[in-house]
Amino acid sequence: MKTLYTAKATATGGREGRTTTEDGVLDLRIEIPKEMGGKGGAFTNPEQLFAAGYAACFDSALNHVARSQKIRLEQTAVTASVSIGATETGGFGLAVKLEVSIPNIERELAQKLLETAHQVCPYSNATRGNIEVNLELV
Repeated sequence: MKTLYTAKATATGGREGRTTTEDGVLDLRIEIPKEMGGKGGAFTNPEQLFAAGYAACFDSALNHVARSQKIRLEQTAVTASVSIGATETGGFGLAVKLEVSIPNIERELAQKLLETAHQVCPYSNATRGNIEVNLELV
């Protein structure tokens, strides 16, 4: 791989701590969600951060694919739902659902763009074969 960019973040305190990026742009308190036995509140968690990154990256990949095919898209949107749960082997795993909106494009073409974006997106490539990723054209 020819590296284009490297992001660097440091976490301290795990799921009850803080994560910061090397450049200081991101500095967030991390808390366990209520659903997992934490106190919840107005703090983020690793699954939300992963969902935000995957959604943004997939939307960029979708628009890149459309531009490369000279297809003009209107405002697209990707909603990523990231679930965490116990695996059969005693560890924990993730599952992702991507709900993708590609307005004013014939459904068959939109589905092809969606599937091609899934082959291009770095998050999709990193997770392929490792976690369940479901795509839904909405």
